[in-house]
Amino acid sequence: MLTENAYMLQRASRKAARGGRALLTGLVRCGRCGRIMHVFYGMRSGHAHRYQCRGDDAHVGAGQCIGIGGVRIDQTIANHIMEAVSPLAIEAALEAAQRVIKADDDVRQATKRDLENARYEASLASRRYEAVDPAKRLVARELESRWNIALERVAELEQRLTRMDEQAASRPQVDKDGLLTLAHDLASAWNAPGATMRTKQRLTRILIQEVVIDLDDAKDEVEVTVHWTGGRHTEIRLARTRTGRYPDDRHPSPVEVVRTLGGHWPDRQLAVTMNRMRCKRNDGESWTTLRVRALRERLGVPAFDPAAAGPKTISVDETARRLKICVGSVLRLIKAGILPAQQLMPCAPWKVPVEALESKQVKIGVQDVIARRPLKVLQYHQNKTLKLPGF
Repeated sequence: MLTENAYMLQRASRKAARGGRALLTGLVRCGRCGRIMHVFYGMRSGHAHRYQCRGDDAHVGAGQCIGIGGVRIDQTIANHIMEAVSPLAIEAALEAAQRVIKADDDVRQATKRDLENARYEASLASRRYEAVDPAKRLVARELESRWNIALERVAELEQRLTRMDEQAASRPQVDKDGLLTLAHDLASAWNAPGATMRTKQRLTRILIQEVVIDLDDAKDEVEVTVHWTGGRHTEIRLARTRTGRYPDDRHPSPVEVVRTLGGHWPDRQLAVTMNRMRCKRNDGESWTTLRVRALRERLGVPAFDPAAAGPKTISVDETARRLKICVGSVLRLIKAGILPAQQLMPCAPWKVPVEALESKQVKIGVQDVIARRPLKVLQYHQNKTLKLPGF
């Protein structure tokens, strides 16, 4: 219990449930380095969280190991928990337990028959030894050896039968009606309106011992191995979401990016975009402003001219500054279709028309964003004075 509550130990066992939005807090272990994975919560309250393995963070420059979004993982584990305690699953488990008991009984009956046969062979060997002439020492020695072997066989079968009886006596009695009632109660407790995440975490720890997560980069999937309390293991494979990555299997070439985005954004912005798209140079180096300018001039692409004719557009960062909201909120407004914007190619910067900021639907969307802000954040922004203790 002390080990499970020691959250600061790196290579310790699973951790105790202490609330939070993550269902598997303290149960997830990295499939690559074996460390307990930490939980990181997103900025949007009540929704996103992430399981992240820090790796060997004691050494500078070691880097993080693996990470994966936790919402889909938690939903999948919760569905498997409900399936594990469903009435059909419990009935199947009870039937399997009855088959195991019947198989054990069959083995026990076979062992008893072997013991009877061994005792008869030992009795026969005893009578043969007693009937031999003592003057015939060689024959008597051979019969005595066979008698000892028969007695060892009897002792071995008796010990085996004793162990079977002890195992049968120590086997817990299964209450079918109680288990079926527990299945309905667990589903009701899990889906109850007042059920807190701490309660769900405790129920999860009763059924699950540990969850191991690894990434299959070749198939772009997540490997989830669930170690149940009874010793069973379940392997789950989930497709990874492609949020924030280039959608195609191949990364775009630098020439394609410069010809498509050149003239629409400054060279510095193009360098940042190309590095985010992971389109490396032939020598494997990253892109800089000077390297982008050299490639653009070699391709004959004109430079960015902010005074060029056309509707005036601004970036997402400038839009967030003018609307006084964060960049993530601006991207959500674009995704919802409230704020019109243009993206020349995937992972490229968004171009937001300036005149769209004054539209009615954008103003309503910004008001909704501000209304969702927590009270503590509003108090933090309103409090402009640094408070020092003792003053």
